[in-house]
Amino acid sequence: MKSHPWFNPWLVGRVIAASALSCAAVAQPQSQFSPAAVSAADSPLHSRPTLSQALEAAWQRSQEATEATGQQRRAQAEQGAAGAWLAAAPAFELSQREGRRNSGDRETEIGVALPLWRPGQRALVGQAAQAEIDWAASAQQAARLRLAGQIRETAGALQAQESEARLTGLQRQLLQRLCDDVARRVKAGDLAPADALAARADLLAADVLDTEAQQKLQVQRAQWQLLTGLALAPGPEPEPAPAPSTTAPVTTLDAHPEQGLARQSLDRARRRLTMVQAQRGESPELGVSLRQERPGRGTGTQHSVALGLRIPFGTDTHSQPRLAAALAEQELAHTMEQRTRARLSTERELAQSQLLSSTAQAQLESDRAALLRERATLIDKSFKAGETALPELLRALNAAAQAETAAARQQGALSLARARLQQASGLLP
Repeated sequence: MKSHPWFNPWLVGRVIAASALSCAAVAQPQSQFSPAAVSAADSPLHSRPTLSQALEAAWQRSQEATEATGQQRRAQAEQGAAGAWLAAAPAFELSQREGRRNSGDRETEIGVALPLWRPGQRALVGQAAQAEIDWAASAQQAARLRLAGQIRETAGALQAQESEARLTGLQRQLLQRLCDDVARRVKAGDLAPADALAARADLLAADVLDTEAQQKLQVQRAQWQLLTGLALAPGPEPEPAPAPSTTAPVTTLDAHPEQGLARQSLDRARRRLTMVQAQRGESPELGVSLRQERPGRGTGTQHSVALGLRIPFGTDTHSQPRLAAALAEQELAHTMEQRTRARLSTERELAQSQLLSSTAQAQLESDRAALLRERATLIDKSFKAGETALPELLRALNAAAQAETAAARQQGALSLARARLQQASGLLP
């Protein structure tokens, strides 16, 4: 009996090793996204970007980065205004009065009005401005974390699709060798023509699956490039320590960027309320003016300097709308802070549970794939000995290929579960 080159031991070892590598890490992509893109299959692993680099690239082109920059500039402008000596911009005043026609009397006055801070008002405004700066920094950090979540989800989907495309390609190569060997045996009279048709049909089915996988891979690459502007998928992240990462919280809720944003929003609302309570009316104004008077024709010009103080007084009726708005903002911020803490705690507990479940499922799928690979090897030996028909071997190969694909998908789900736990814990890549 002749040996079969499509299923000899060294070839099986190569296929199994390639499949295991695809399950444990990220498979190299098989096609280019665009002519300008570098093929990941031809590039070394170290040339792939890390998730941290991908996050930075996505942040530079995101709308959230522009919003964060605008918020920081506004907060810095408010802090600069709080540090000024005047409560508002000064005003220039000019007035002129003339008597009856041809009487010659005239009065001209030039002055400036300087808005002043009320006692303690400047310090409160400065504290409110500092709270605004802290809030802007927390908002930027929370926005980066939300963008990191999109990066992790998109990268996980892309890595899983790359792995599936690699496995479908390997399965197609295996069936191609089988189809060629069956054709030679049919020509030699060892097998019936129906066996060649069955092998050819399975090869065509593998071609369809491979083409479909490549199309899905192009879609995932397009989404990744739209999000980050990068042509290559990220490289595999190092596996964390098994025990602490799956059972213990990675960080406390107080260190979570979203919890920090909720806390800073509450502090900002409190500072604003205190500032509104201290500002019951408009700022007082100090007026300094120079007056020039000429009583009539033939008389000398008289000069005088005037110094005045304008103190507006307001009532609770006029300040109630602003005070009510500040109170409502504080109550809303307090409610959001409590709800954010509860939501983050629930999300992290769910992520930990999903990671434990994905770990167990990945082990089961890996064991199942190993069993079906061994079964396919045994059926191949039986087929070589003439004890098993070709359809039984094809079914065994198909079952082994499906198990390999399921194991690769579950391994991708495990990597994504780890990333989601890091995301729920507030950790940036």
